[in-house]
Amino acid sequence: MARHRSRIDRTPFQTDILDLSHDGRGVARRDGEGGKVTFVSGALPGEVVMAEQTARSRHFDEARMLEVVEASPLRVQPRCPHFGTCAGCVLQHLQEDEQIVAKQRVLMDNLQRIGHVQPQQVLAPLVGESWGYRRKGRFSVRRVEKKDRTLVGFREQDPRFVADLTQCLTVIPQIGTKVSALSAFVESLDGKRDIPQIEFIAGDDAIALTIRHLQPLSDADRAAWLAFGDEHGFAIFLQPGGLHTVHKLSPQEVPLSFRLAPWDIELAFRPLDFIQVNANLNEKMIAHALSLLDAGPDERVLDLFCGLGNFTLPLARGVREVVGVEGDEGLVARARENAQRNGLDNASFHAADLTQDQRQASWMREGFDKLLLDPPRSGAIDVLQQLPLKQFKRIVYVSCHPGSLARDAGYLVNEQGFKLVSAGAMDMFPHTAHVESIAVFERD
Repeated sequence: MARHRSRIDRTPFQTDILDLSHDGRGVARRDGEGGKVTFVSGALPGEVVMAEQTARSRHFDEARMLEVVEASPLRVQPRCPHFGTCAGCVLQHLQEDEQIVAKQRVLMDNLQRIGHVQPQQVLAPLVGESWGYRRKGRFSVRRVEKKDRTLVGFREQDPRFVADLTQCLTVIPQIGTKVSALSAFVESLDGKRDIPQIEFIAGDDAIALTIRHLQPLSDADRAAWLAFGDEHGFAIFLQPGGLHTVHKLSPQEVPLSFRLAPWDIELAFRPLDFIQVNANLNEKMIAHALSLLDAGPDERVLDLFCGLGNFTLPLARGVREVVGVEGDEGLVARARENAQRNGLDNASFHAADLTQDQRQASWMREGFDKLLLDPPRSGAIDVLQQLPLKQFKRIVYVSCHPGSLARDAGYLVNEQGFKLVSAGAMDMFPHTAHVESIAVFERD
């Protein structure tokens, strides 16, 4: 949607906040109930605030809060000093137990508005650790000549800029407390202008930093990165080009893996692989999903978008056979290795682009009792429209985007004869507006 910045009116205005949007902003109507919708960052429902317009479009305006005139009883003091500037979190000013309530409301609104469905039962929200939980992420890096400094952090509310962070309280402390040190270190390098991003990922026994660099590193910079890694306990990987160029700079072996103790499973991964960011919530989510799926020892289960085997291998502990399908061939190879590592011979894996026609694939023609899927933000409509859905007695759908879940739920219920038995939110990303959710479908 084009924004007409030349027409922005910077005059402060007072407004009542009526609701909370899906991205964590307050919703107002400047001229009463029939007025134009304005999204106000930093405002909460029930508040009266002074705000300033920041963007304008045909259907809605955007603004930032300047002052709270009348505060919501749910407002709290944000713990992070960078709140309001850094875009990593947008809900720290809302009581923690109310954040998941807001996300549950977003999920239910999407199911009704987009999918025209509603669950027979609303599941209790799933919550876990809310601070120091993030074990995977990507820092942007920018040399700011006007400040004569290098900034390392997440993007600001205005995504053109990198937030000037000293720490991050949602990232695991081994990394979140080192943001200032990382910024100062990159500033000391010969190639400080050639590093656009640094990815971090943590296993149980090792933490890896992957350095994206646009020009070859000097010998001095390579030695400096090794020393920095040794000092702070990071294994250093370099990425001069695409994903295939990632390679280890640290001379020692890097045991990147995490355990799923309830199922006695260890999942090994590589520095840029997808893993769930919140280890505590991930373990709760797996147990929740397996309980809802309720697959028995004689049943055969299909796990779509299976990744490294995060759900597949715990499933294999309790079913006759489970088949995992994933589009990333590297993840499939590591899923197979993980199955072998954990002594599971009843889990098999296939690489397939699940957005394309898979009706002739061998796994598609095999019979299954139940289906578990955990698709990306775009959802699973392409593969759902190909599957012989009548074979599944139950479907458990784990979602990272309530809009695509709602669309797919509408297809399953309104076109394929399933009923939406239950659905609920899961707080994988506390203090952000990200809504993770889970839904259960059965045939009528």
